[in-house]
Amino acid sequence: MSNRSNGSEPLIVVEGLKKAFYTPAGDFYALKGIDLQIYPGEFVALLGRSGAGKSTLINMLAGIDRPTAGGISIAGQAVHKLSEARLTRWRGREVGVVFQSFQLMPMLTCAQNVMLPMDFAGRYGSPRQQYARACELLATVDIAEHADKLPAAVSGGQRQRVAIARALANDPAFIAADEPTGSLDSRTADAVFAVFQQLVAAGKTIFMATHDRELASHVTRVLRIEDGLIVEDLQLTAVQGEERQHVVEMEA
Repeated sequence: MSNRSNGSEPLIVVEGLKKAFYTPAGDFYALKGIDLQIYPGEFVALLGRSGAGKSTLINMLAGIDRPTAGGISIAGQAVHKLSEARLTRWRGREVGVVFQSFQLMPMLTCAQNVMLPMDFAGRYGSPRQQYARACELLATVDIAEHADKLPAAVSGGQRQRVAIARALANDPAFIAADEPTGSLDSRTADAVFAVFQQLVAAGKTIFMATHDRELASHVTRVLRIEDGLIVEDLQLTAVQGEERQHVVEMEA
């Protein structure tokens, strides 16, 4: 459950965030000045049309790309001020990223894919200890029996579960998910979304870009982005049926 209402400090603070892409035709601003606070335990869905700035904002929060202007602080760390080397180390330890296309290494087993972030960050001891943790995480997302299979040997939904387990490998401060159910059928998407809900119930913070308004109506908070600006910020509760219906009906 979100700690927003009990006086806790925000986990993520975004101030005046801008991102420009330089083209022969001139500068294009994908983000035009984002101010945002995300609190521990929130499950935030970011809705918006293609090109509205969803993926750009996800990449900023995950430390994959750098802002043109403004600042990002996550768990007290001014991310925008880190050098490339420190940013890489920070991202490996503090952020779990889940992509639409899974981005698993095809020649590694499911367990080995989950072990990769641990190896890069030098965490969780020996390879045997890392393997044990990978198996525990795969069990968390209900695919422990596939630990020693290659990604090609499991379904798309199972590959996304492996990607979620990999995102959890170093016990990150939060999880950034970019259209994590976009390439899945509706039944599989529902199952993957249920995993996210279980993670939030266990105390994780998730920021998810999505086109799926029905799924977005079941998170704790919905943001809508248009032309690089947050134009709507809606807090949802279990009893706010009208607000949830509004999410289903709003433009995605």
